[in-house]
Amino acid sequence: MANPNPKKVRKPKKDKPCPICSQGIEYIDYKDLSLLKPFLNERAKIKARRTSGACAKCQKQLAAAVKNAREMALIPYTVR
Repeated sequence: MANPNPKKVRKPKKDKPCPICSQGIEYIDYKDLSLLKPFLNERAKIKARRTSGACAKCQKQLAAAVKNAREMALIPYTVR
């Protein structure tokens, strides 16, 4: 039997590899600012997963590393 509502059909998401996993990085260090900077926007906020392309595991590690770097004053909390 066909789908009664063809508008509700979802197309599968195109798999784009995680930029962190594709580099072979297993642990995201808060001191590695060259790795963290591309995942922050111009106002020093953490980019969303859909924008950055990171997988869920890497996004959690990334957020923890950025928050730790902010606490150590390596990254500003906000840019005015």
